[in-house]
Amino acid sequence: MASLDDELVATDRYPPVSFEERMGTVEFRVSERPHITVDSDVCRSCTTKACVHACPAKLFVPTSDGGILFNYEQCFECGTCYMVCNEAGAITWTYPDGGDGVVFRHG
Repeated sequence: MASLDDELVATDRYPPVSFEERMGTVEFRVSERPHITVDSDVCRSCTTKACVHACPAKLFVPTSDGGILFNYEQCFECGTCYMVCNEAGAITWTYPDGGDGVVFRHG
């Protein structure tokens, strides 16, 4: 079990970083080919819109006609949307083309 001294050392070693600072180390290399596509027609029958609530980048927006508007350009590629979607065929998820996608750098 870690002691209080161990926790203080870890805090000294890893100072707190704000969300803005952390996001400043993220680069999005946008591909011309979307790595995620959303079939808004299928989304209209969805009652939960789980992707809207689960996406950490907040890239899913419900439309007034019951569909979903999606923007892949700042996707973290975590796959959360694909995992929580309960409508077959609504979300198609693949990895971006080589060299494209999100890049996490150490500040």
